[in-house]
Amino acid sequence: MTRVEEDLLGPVEVPADVYWGVHTWRALQNFPITGIPVSTYPDLVTALAAVKEAAATANEELGLLDRPKSEAIRRACQEIRDGRLHDQFVVDVVQGGAGTSTNMNANEVIANRALELLGHAKGEYHVLHPNEHVNLSQSTNDVYPTAIKVATIKAVDDLRTAMHTLRSRFLAKSVEFRGVLKMGRTQLQDAVPMTLGQEFSTYAVMLAEDSDRLAEAVRLVHEINLGATAIGTGLNAPPGYAETARRHLADITGLPLVTAENLVEATQDCGVFVHLHGVLKRVAVKLSKISNDLRLLSSGPRAGLAEIGLPPVQAGSSIMPGKINPVIPEVVNQVAFEVIGNDMTVTMAAEAGQLQLNAFEPIIVHSLMKSVTHLGAACRVLADRCVAGITTDPDRLRQTVEHSIGLVTALNPHIGYSAASAIAKEALRTGRGVAELVLEKNLLPPDQLARLLDPAQLAGESSTGGR
Repeated sequence: MTRVEEDLLGPVEVPADVYWGVHTWRALQNFPITGIPVSTYPDLVTALAAVKEAAATANEELGLLDRPKSEAIRRACQEIRDGRLHDQFVVDVVQGGAGTSTNMNANEVIANRALELLGHAKGEYHVLHPNEHVNLSQSTNDVYPTAIKVATIKAVDDLRTAMHTLRSRFLAKSVEFRGVLKMGRTQLQDAVPMTLGQEFSTYAVMLAEDSDRLAEAVRLVHEINLGATAIGTGLNAPPGYAETARRHLADITGLPLVTAENLVEATQDCGVFVHLHGVLKRVAVKLSKISNDLRLLSSGPRAGLAEIGLPPVQAGSSIMPGKINPVIPEVVNQVAFEVIGNDMTVTMAAEAGQLQLNAFEPIIVHSLMKSVTHLGAACRVLADRCVAGITTDPDRLRQTVEHSIGLVTALNPHIGYSAASAIAKEALRTGRGVAELVLEKNLLPPDQLARLLDPAQLAGESSTGGR
């Protein structure tokens, strides 16, 4: 069963049971690019519905839309925000036309559901039309970027929640490993002693700092251009529409949205997405660095560093029995690589905008949403499937400290650089411990040496309160 819909190119037959129409049908033919529909990003779908609901309310308030049509549109939008009809948002996320196909997909779904609510059949657009009523006082060029921003705010909030969970796991491990002495390393060589708790606390600090930077960056995303219509001049929108629509959208979303001071600038400039994604790249870089550390520290189990044990989550090899791989840090590394690549895509898409509109926002939103959602998933997996189950062997770690020539650095101020260098050289040549050689050569009395090599003293925790 089909129904006939028509646009400026002529009539087409669309399935009778779908809520989308002719514009969506043409987009399905034109953009079989990724195979990923807009519905993959539910935050974007609900944001589009919120914008359309705010527009309908504003249009009714300003006398452009009668109450029955406005109520039907609003009810349809509310259903979408509640999770219904998301499967009807079928256009590919990557598309030509600056997001027009996504906007029209939303217009058609909302219009056809509103028609049902009014007691009419799908496609009876003489009663309620996707363009004339659902898209009233709007353009893709203000609806689409506004929806992207609303969706981004929600997605970043979810990411920060996942980062907080991961940070909490690292903090718990920093407490658990507070007294576990180990060697710190610079350039992969023995440096000076520290505690494993200190090592894990740094990861918690990194995540907290990056979460704060995300919070700062996302504040800029609260500036919207709703009411700008085509290029920022507000053509075909009534006086007062921009502020009225913004007020209703803020009420619907609960977000402190503000209208841009210059709507012409706001309609063409994608700098805010470049800035925000730059912070996402920072998060990715930090997560990748942490994952690298976890893989190095867990290397072994016999022939590597083996300072920590990652929880075994799956067999590691089809040929080597008993092998367990650090698969969780590895997948986080790969997410980070993807995000870093996405950052270049966002950068080039923002740069490619011409004159009064950037036509490449579809690839910006696709890249942005992939980065945010995949980073959030990576944080949750790393927290629950890896960090929570990390173990260590304190005796083994202390033994590595006692046999490391890096220990001599703590004695340098007391025996002198030349004597310390000679001790380090002999310890490396003979395999004997630094403390043993210092006592043998009577360079320090035993009680002073014991104080200098006290674990709290070595790790700097006696004067820093364990930080």
